[in-house]
Amino acid sequence: MIDLCRDNPDVLDPLRYLRQREVVHFQRFGEALRGVQDKLAGRKFYTSNCSEN
Repeated sequence: MIDLCRDNPDVLDPLRYLRQREVVHFQRFGEALRGVQDKLAGRKFYTSNCSEN
């Protein structure tokens, strides 16, 4: 899309901004996901079978 609009700064500038914003959001999501995974890795989980008679 950006390649098609190289001659029109009114279209190109917002597209560049949106692309950069998506890159930052992707990076922040990755950081948050790693934090959650690290926190969960330190926990112990126990399961029980409630169907036992």
